[in-house]
Amino acid sequence: MQLSTLDWLIMGGFFAVSLIIGLSVSRRSGTSFRSFFLAGQSMPWWFLGISMVATTFSTDTPNLVTDIVRGGGVDGNWTWWAFLLTGMLTVFLYARLWRRSGVLTDVEFYEIRYSGPVAAFLRGFRAVYLGIVFNIIIMASVTLAAIKIGSVMMGWSPLETVVIAATITMVYSALGGLRGVVLTDMIQFAMAMIGSIWATIYVLNLPEVGGLGQMLSHENVQGSLNLLPSFTEDIWETLVPVFLIPIAVQWWAAYYPGSEPGGGGYLAQRMLSARNEREAASATLLFNVLHYALRPWPWILVALASLVVFPDLASIAERFPHVPEQVVRNDLAYPAMLTYLPAGLLGLVVTSLAAAYMSTMSSQVNWGSSIIVNDLYHRFVNPQATEGEQVWAGRVATVVLMIIACTLALFLENALQVFNIILQIGAGTGLIFILRWFWWRINAEAELTAMIVSFAIALIFTFTGGMGLEGWQQLLVGVVVTTIAWVSAAFLFPSTDEETLKSFYTKIRPGGKGWTKVATAVGADAGEDGSDFPLAVLGMVLGAGLIYGALFATGYTLYGKMAPALIVGTLAIACGFGLARIWPRLRFD
Repeated sequence: MQLSTLDWLIMGGFFAVSLIIGLSVSRRSGTSFRSFFLAGQSMPWWFLGISMVATTFSTDTPNLVTDIVRGGGVDGNWTWWAFLLTGMLTVFLYARLWRRSGVLTDVEFYEIRYSGPVAAFLRGFRAVYLGIVFNIIIMASVTLAAIKIGSVMMGWSPLETVVIAATITMVYSALGGLRGVVLTDMIQFAMAMIGSIWATIYVLNLPEVGGLGQMLSHENVQGSLNLLPSFTEDIWETLVPVFLIPIAVQWWAAYYPGSEPGGGGYLAQRMLSARNEREAASATLLFNVLHYALRPWPWILVALASLVVFPDLASIAERFPHVPEQVVRNDLAYPAMLTYLPAGLLGLVVTSLAAAYMSTMSSQVNWGSSIIVNDLYHRFVNPQATEGEQVWAGRVATVVLMIIACTLALFLENALQVFNIILQIGAGTGLIFILRWFWWRINAEAELTAMIVSFAIALIFTFTGGMGLEGWQQLLVGVVVTTIAWVSAAFLFPSTDEETLKSFYTKIRPGGKGWTKVATAVGADAGEDGSDFPLAVLGMVLGAGLIYGALFATGYTLYGKMAPALIVGTLAIACGFGLARIWPRLRFD
């Protein structure tokens, strides 16, 4: 496939704009740590919300959705739709607490919540675990998707794709810091949405597909359209793994980047960058609306269309004989469908995919570098480092993380493989990230135990082929064993010292019965301030109803099923009205 001059001009113009933004803000971003990694805590909520969703709109996300739809149908997306509950919990409970904490990174949290040498060790351990290991895995997965797109759409080798895709991202990220990342995210999100929607319209009208109605009635597609799994078939084959485990267990029990229980990662970085608590919560709410209600359907429709054009892997391999055999998986069907696009639109879509790649990689590498600098270099290596030295250390870390992640990407196979590995590694750790804000008895040893045990279980399952268990069964085992381990550690090891607990409670004001003992010690009533828990839970339920209602109303409308579309649409409107009524009553400083 050949790009026209117009296609190259579109791509070149976008890359030039990204570099110009990085250069234009480099001087301002390089003045201090807060300026480089938190954008001076001056960003408005809508900038930060769009930046969050641009980060999660990655090149591997449409590939992942395509893999899920082709492998198990539209309802297979509950494996990530369930994380909306995590997102709503963050909006109404944790966004304000993160902004109130005053930390510079989410890893710094450990030394304001826990005490002693174990807290310092946990901070360093978590910095390596999250900022380096986890972060590199995510970046490698994103780069793998870029490799597949480059091989199918451009005819590039994996190495050529890595070198071309990573260089521009690395340059503007190292120059502009988070301010440059957020500003480019605005353009990248617009490009990505326009490209994905326009491409979907064109793909649906291909002669091979025959339009939306003909595609939906095609025999290859009919069995993949359900939004909810069947309640009449074998529940152990469909209902339990596809729906019940994600909606009942996975969302609170597993850690996944961008959907961390209790907030965290680059979402916490955006919340810490907000001007105040209300704007931190508003940014996170906007992110969840755009992430779950707006973006999925263009990808799902292209995935369904691919079942008509490429019914199996053999048909993909036949169409693209130059693509390495280990790369030909279901997720390759998304870029394969985009090869049918005409000149001009092709350039826009390729540029939108490049924008998706760049937004995710720039956010991940900036967040990872902030942890390396603040929680490793400045905390343990050079506590006297000046602001300028910290900025330069961040720029060096940016380059190193990019190189390692791109190298790892050359050895991976598909996005779903990485998604499942990460879910298993984090299985059982999610609950502790939720409760540590609201229960004084959780200590540093409990968190350390949770991370070590969950990682060990993931390794055991990886090297034993799962021990004969299905993926969802492995997840449950990981959750149960890890939870027992960290709860035991919380009671077997000494609690955080009293002064640290008092300081944390006074500063964060989490509220709730879990802090009654500490509240009494500082002369406060644990129920008088903090997170207005009942109202926050109601907001979480209404927010989830609004977004799920909008998601399914869109789906049923596309399917031509107007009665259920009207029902869930009405539910969405009612939830939105209720949310608008309670939002002003939530307590923000």
